[in-house]
Amino acid sequence: MPATIMVNGVRHTVDVDDDTPLLWVLRDVLHLTGTKFGCGVALCGACTVHIDGVPRRSCITPIAAVGDSQVRTIEALHEVPVGRALQKAWLDNEVVQCGYCQSGQLMSAAALLAGNAAPSDDDIDGIMSGNICRCGTYERIRGAIKLATRQVGGRGDAS
Repeated sequence: MPATIMVNGVRHTVDVDDDTPLLWVLRDVLHLTGTKFGCGVALCGACTVHIDGVPRRSCITPIAAVGDSQVRTIEALHEVPVGRALQKAWLDNEVVQCGYCQSGQLMSAAALLAGNAAPSDDDIDGIMSGNICRCGTYERIRGAIKLATRQVGGRGDAS
């Protein structure tokens, strides 16, 4: 059944079953492959996108649940100042190793900074604990979030 969704500011009509996960619509129908499939049960965070600004696991979100909401994926993260700051900080801190989880990590970090201009270490650890990195780059991720926080005007040094 056709559904209309708004992804990264562009309206798309897709012909999929109502229970098709958003992840597969993004990757297989819209060819937005930056969002990754990890565990498939919302435990690892690799598939994190924003729905109306809130981080959501796209692997368990049926397309029917998206409705008229705005979906933002990693492909459009650079369009917001926090996203640009995070992507630069990720590079400056050399966060990425294998890179597989990084789009989900960045989307969760962007949601954190959108709602908290000066996150503490506990704030960062609390939000980011839902995103698993098998390379173990957690310290560099925390450092990059603090750097991005400073770049967008927050303290970034609170602990």
